[in-house]
This record gives sequence, C-alpha cells and structure tokens, in this order.
Amino acid sequence: MQHYWKGYGSYGAIGLEFVLSVLVGFGIGYWLDHQFGTQWIKWVGLGFGVITAYRTIWRVLKRANREARQAEERNRKARRRFNDDDAQDRD
Repeated sequence: MQHYWKGYGSYGAIGLEFVLSVLVGFGIGYWLDHQFGTQWIKWVGLGFGVITAYRTIWRVLKRANREARQAEERNRKARRRFNDDDAQDRD
C-alpha cells in the first residue's frame, strides 16, 4: 500500500511544481520590472517559468516511462521463471 502512496505523492506534485515555476518566473520578472522601470521583463520571466514547468513535466514523464519499462521487464522475467519452473515440474 505504501508503494502506491509514494507514486501518488511524486506524481501529484507535478501540478504544484508547474504552478510554482510559472509564478516564480513571473514574480522575479515583475520584481525586476520595478527595479529597472521596465514593462517587459515579467513576460520574459513568465516564459522562462512556463519553459521550466514543461521541462519538469517532461522529466516526470520520462521517469514514469522508465519505471513502466522496468516493471514490464521484471514481470516478463518473473513469467519466464514461472514457466521454466512449471516445465521442470512436469518433467
């Protein structure tokens, strides 16, 4: 049961990371706009925040795919081992 909660926690944090990345990028840009008296840096910060958020999602998807492949390989080996044991019992 604990294994499932770990997965929910790590994948459930994606939304929080997405929102925080966008807000932090925009916030830093907004602060820099006030420091330099400009009006465009916040949009650059927002762009960096969005890029960072999508990069985070990409990393999580790659990790999920890698974990799925590893689980598939473990299952395949277990089935093969079971079938080999079953064949030996029949002999």
